[in-house]
Amino acid sequence: MALTARKVETAAPGRHGDGRGLYLYVKPSGARSWVLRYQVHGRRRDLGLGAYPDVSLAMARDRAAEARRQIAEGEDPIAKKRQAKPKTFRDTALELIESKRPGWKNAKHAAQWTSTLETYVFPKIGAVQVAKIETSDVISTLTPIWSEKPETANRVRQRIEAVLDYASALGIRSGDNPARWRGHLDHLLPKPKKVRAVKHHPALPHAQIADFMTDLAKREGVAARALAFTILTAARSGETRGMTWAEVDLGAQVWTIPAERMKAAKEHRVPLSDAALALLGRHGEDLPGEALIFGSDTKPGKPISDMSMAAVLRRMGREGITVHGFRSTFRDWAGETTGFPREVIEAALAHGIKDKAEAAYARSDLFDKRRKLMEAWAMRASTLKDDSKVVIFAKDTTAT
Repeated sequence: MALTARKVETAAPGRHGDGRGLYLYVKPSGARSWVLRYQVHGRRRDLGLGAYPDVSLAMARDRAAEARRQIAEGEDPIAKKRQAKPKTFRDTALELIESKRPGWKNAKHAAQWTSTLETYVFPKIGAVQVAKIETSDVISTLTPIWSEKPETANRVRQRIEAVLDYASALGIRSGDNPARWRGHLDHLLPKPKKVRAVKHHPALPHAQIADFMTDLAKREGVAARALAFTILTAARSGETRGMTWAEVDLGAQVWTIPAERMKAAKEHRVPLSDAALALLGRHGEDLPGEALIFGSDTKPGKPISDMSMAAVLRRMGREGITVHGFRSTFRDWAGETTGFPREVIEAALAHGIKDKAEAAYARSDLFDKRRKLMEAWAMRASTLKDDSKVVIFAKDTTAT
């Protein structure tokens, strides 16, 4: 029998059908939600239509009718919903929690998941597209709590890993899980049981940047050059690793990162200082535009791995800092020791500007100001303690 408004309001815990696959699910706690059950290509699917009372019986029927129309036209409502827009980590996490709710015997599990993610993860990477989450994002999220709250941090890591696995299962993410512990993060972070008395500093203090760059300049190899370039441009490691010659205007000294390679899905122009430009290596005209600038030596046509720059830090005895941490080093230096406005610094880090008028302004005048900022950063990073000499980075044998 079809449901009535009164039945929806008073139904006992369990599943209650309204007909044609529309069900009201009532939990022991009294929480009520709508689900449309259907089949596509012989596979049963459950489409969430919302929770009661926000979604009334009439609204649930309307949503079910629209979904049935899509099914009749050969579409899968769930797949269409997922493909509508790029999912953020937050959206994916909340979707995973909802999918797990029916299998959790204790309602507190959902609240615990949501609470830890909202406290420790969403402020860091919640707005990032789940398909673009990298090891550096996971490390920067975990490091602040890894030594202070090791048990909580490990649970957070497990939940990040679960969300990314879920995204892979949905087909909206590919590649290895950057939150995986065994064989991955266990090489980059100390075991949780051993960090209670240890204080880790993921970002290098900006006062030490010149000494660090002097040491780095002695290192050879593509990964060392990529790390130096990443530091001088305040870029994310993934942006550097995927960099091609087509993205670089050598004459204008500008690196234009296309929207599809940016986490905010918006094109970003990076002014290149002379020091950063010198790290690009060979500039020969014989190289195709799609050629990678920091390609792997062992896998032709592939970028260096996500862990290669972190490995350079380990070889330098710098296990306490991360590649991503150099963005914080840059931010601290710019904010504490220069007179550049906050919006210029944030624009250099490719942080989004919500105000439309400010964003329009940033597209023009701020680029020139960012060039001056990056030139100042390059000078600071290459100046020795006595401010009288400039560090010369190890030359690449392929440079022209």
